[in-house]
Amino acid sequence: MNAMNDRATLADAIFRPRAIALIGATADQTKNNARAQRVLKKAGYAGRILPINPRAAEIMGDVAYPSIREAPGPIDHAFIMVPAAAVPDAIAGCVEKGVKVATLYSAGFAELGAEGRAAQDRIVAMAREGGMRLIGPNCLGLVNVTDGVPITNNAAVEAEALKPGWLSVVSQSGSMMGALLSRAMARDFTFAKLVSVGNESDIGAGEMAELMVEDEATRCVLMFLETLRDAPKLAAAARRAHALGKPVIVYKLGRSDVGRQIAVSHTGAMVGADELAATFFRENGILRVETLEGLVELPRLVLGRTPPKGNRVAVLTGTGGGAAMVVDGVGLRGDAVVGPTTEMRERLAAQDIHISASPLIDLPMGGGKGQYTTVLKELVASDHCDAVVAVLGSTARLRPTQVNENVLDVYDGSKPIAVFAAPQADEAIRICDEAGIAAFRTPETCADALHSFLNWRAPKPVEAVPPAAWRGAAERLYAVGAPRLDEAQACAVFEALGIEGPGSRIVAAPEEATGFAGPVAVKLLSPDILHKTDAGLVRLNVEGDAAIQATVADLLAIARDKFPQARVKGVLVAPMHRGLAEVILGYRRDPEVGPVVMLGMGGVLAELKRSYCVRLAPVSEATALEMIAELPELKLIQGFRNLPRGDVAALARAIRSISLLACLDGEAVQEAEINPLIIRAEGQGAVAVDGLIALG
Repeated sequence: MNAMNDRATLADAIFRPRAIALIGATADQTKNNARAQRVLKKAGYAGRILPINPRAAEIMGDVAYPSIREAPGPIDHAFIMVPAAAVPDAIAGCVEKGVKVATLYSAGFAELGAEGRAAQDRIVAMAREGGMRLIGPNCLGLVNVTDGVPITNNAAVEAEALKPGWLSVVSQSGSMMGALLSRAMARDFTFAKLVSVGNESDIGAGEMAELMVEDEATRCVLMFLETLRDAPKLAAAARRAHALGKPVIVYKLGRSDVGRQIAVSHTGAMVGADELAATFFRENGILRVETLEGLVELPRLVLGRTPPKGNRVAVLTGTGGGAAMVVDGVGLRGDAVVGPTTEMRERLAAQDIHISASPLIDLPMGGGKGQYTTVLKELVASDHCDAVVAVLGSTARLRPTQVNENVLDVYDGSKPIAVFAAPQADEAIRICDEAGIAAFRTPETCADALHSFLNWRAPKPVEAVPPAAWRGAAERLYAVGAPRLDEAQACAVFEALGIEGPGSRIVAAPEEATGFAGPVAVKLLSPDILHKTDAGLVRLNVEGDAAIQATVADLLAIARDKFPQARVKGVLVAPMHRGLAEVILGYRRDPEVGPVVMLGMGGVLAELKRSYCVRLAPVSEATALEMIAELPELKLIQGFRNLPRGDVAALARAIRSISLLACLDGEAVQEAEINPLIIRAEGQGAVAVDGLIALG
């Protein structure tokens, strides 16, 4: 194994280097490049600092060298701050010198487009050939607060007096690393490690998270992400973190679909980037927040905890308006705000504390001494909720130490308590922070953090699939030898996975269309014409040889006239299939999160309404049943109001089956879709009447 692929060796070179070369160092204190050396000295870095500058013999009391090739070794880490054009020579020098890791502050690479990407690829190739790892380019560097090793030009690091602590940060944005640092420092939260990964040319956010999860000082990892570039490593990091009891919390940009390339299938059009990211986070045990303040304030709520059993929260307040804002925020996110149980109300009434059954427990102003604490104790001890919100009114500002009696004396660690101070009550919040209780300054952030906690789940077990389940499909797929399969070929692959096909026959000319019993569907067969219904190339309920032959002739004529360049393989004629419901099953290999499977309402409903759910592929039949339960429209085939039951078990098997495309070697299948899959009555199965497969 390459030493720099060993996680412990890599972590030492990144966070605990014995010598650091500052390539592009300067004695001019007005320039950004001077900051890296200043912060190292300010932190009391105990290793060797090697400024690299061809026009200086000494910088800030350290001997300077004209190039890294002339600097004394060994050198574990280089911080490169030269223009993009000079970076290749700096990389070459680092490789010659045996530097283990280089962090590139330098910009002008993949963030600028194709030409910059090519230049970035070249320096990565140089580094890999020389056994060196890269962070960046276009990043602000990193800080090991635990050991006093800042390797960065970040102004926030120089401005703040960093205290060693338990939070670690991975950010794709250097400036946002500084923003998180300053916001957290304002609450006296402390850090272990902070890293800006920039373009992620080599070491990405996922691999950096892997290193931080193993860090003894780190108890919680915060991540600011713009995209997902190394999802498998992030998934591995999150699963390892869950096993170690270290929460991973993410704030991710890109919630809208603006600029996202739409795929050829309905699946690609229906499912956006944010839904896929949310699925990835949920199934790997990662908590996700929607606000930057939530990223800073959530850790106290989840530290040392495991995912809750449900998504129920109880809210106690003495100030109705402030609490109502939290309740609104929680309710809009789909979480359950639960009122007191009957037994709880009876116990409280026996103590002359009378509360209603309302989900918002609003104690009257001027209530008896200790009422708030008594009710809060009941809520914390009850199993009817998974978390409690304690809303504080003006007393939190006027007499902040009363938070000790109202909240802290109740806190036994058995259940999360989220404290929201409606007024600006910095001292009360500070008291909560010191006691390790999550305290929030705004109702929006409180609701955001609660939603993240209440919907936190353990990582989904990885589905083990025997090759026999997908080998036949792989053989049929590879035998086609074309980038896109036509409907007949796609349905044959689905049949090999265990999904019933339409029973089609391919006819090349009208006179071949004979001997069909009952009504049929007639469809042109061509891999080059998508959405054939829109093109007038699908006819349904055609009956009788004469009508079928005329329809075949008509479709062939339309294809010749409107699509002269298309490859026409003939016409598909299949029996008409009917059932109780139609769904769309989709599979795609997403560039960010990897393979996913989608279930949505099919037929016309796929065009009119976005009703679907997504999971990472492959899935088990149990997970497929969870997906079915998520679509309200499918309750119609599950005995709703005594309506006929559909074959839900067959649908679950079909979902699992199409998800097995994820098991094929490499990235064989880019997209696959069955639209519609017709669900027959219970015990009669489900049939795929149309499908497509596009290869990677």
